[in-house]
Amino acid sequence: MNSILLFDFDGTIALGEGPVLAYAQHVAAALDDDGDFVDDIRLQLASHGGEARDGYDAVRRAAVKRGADSRLLSAAYLASRSQLATADAPISVPDGLVAFLEGAQAERLLVTNAPAIRITEALDVLGLSGVFDRIVTDARKPRGLDAVLDDLPTHARVLSIGDIWRNDLAPAHARGHATALIGGFPDPDATPTFRAAEFSTLVPQLEAWLRG
Repeated sequence: MNSILLFDFDGTIALGEGPVLAYAQHVAAALDDDGDFVDDIRLQLASHGGEARDGYDAVRRAAVKRGADSRLLSAAYLASRSQLATADAPISVPDGLVAFLEGAQAERLLVTNAPAIRITEALDVLGLSGVFDRIVTDARKPRGLDAVLDDLPTHARVLSIGDIWRNDLAPAHARGHATALIGGFPDPDATPTFRAAEFSTLVPQLEAWLRG
């Protein structure tokens, strides 16, 4: 039976506040903010507080409260993605991820809501160039994850790994697949198969799942 690993990108294999803060800075510039906006986002990222699902959602919520519309948010987000994996939006790879993926006897899929902008460059920076068997961008999760799952072999063993329960894991969980929740903002509805604050802590459980 084939084993398939589905990985999210931001907050899962690409760590660091750089991309979110780049987004916040572009929003702040569009709002002619005096500096408080980015500082407020920094505080939210440090505390994982509020109702936000992740850092990007925290920026969106804060921006809407200050009068931002969808057009402003979209432009700011796309501008920030053009800086992905540069000094203006740095990212890092979780400890143990490269070795795990290189040794995993499974099909490895990257499924992200992010656009394709600088994804190839980002994977190269992370040391993950060529590691994934398939990359899906603009996935429109959570609904888009169902579309990805629909295309997988019927009897495959599937494990979905991400930092946002609703987007990355809930659709897989609803179908009876295994899930692994890493870090992220708290979600009282989350009922993952595996859970850890950091990927390195999760590796033994993932390896056991693959052997199983």
